[in-house]
Amino acid sequence: MFSFRLLSLLAVALLAGCDLLGTEAAEKTAALREADGKAIGSACRQAGRAIEDCYALNAKAQRAAMFAGWREMDEYMRENKLDIVAPQVPRPGVRAAEPEVAKSEVAVPTPAESKPDKRKSHAS
Repeated sequence: MFSFRLLSLLAVALLAGCDLLGTEAAEKTAALREADGKAIGSACRQAGRAIEDCYALNAKAQRAAMFAGWREMDEYMRENKLDIVAPQVPRPGVRAAEPEVAKSEVAVPTPAESKPDKRKSHAS
């Protein structure tokens, strides 16, 4: 009987401090979501995206946290005179933009001129 009580007390003590059960505290989850939102917002600002685009691309993130991160990165970039870092890898499913060609550089096709057919032999 004594060993059963000791074993049950030991099991309760071990499970009380266990985070593996999936029962995270609400405060911890909220803090993680806010940190993710700030990171997303600051990355959007560094990439030169408007805050509205950031909202549209990350619908599940918290808007207030995204704005806070975007604003903090904006202030940091202005203070340190940093330029926007353009993404080098295209997003999946998005076709790469074709470079625009100036209208003066566009070749205008001309009608084909009538040229003598080289295959015909000259009759003698």
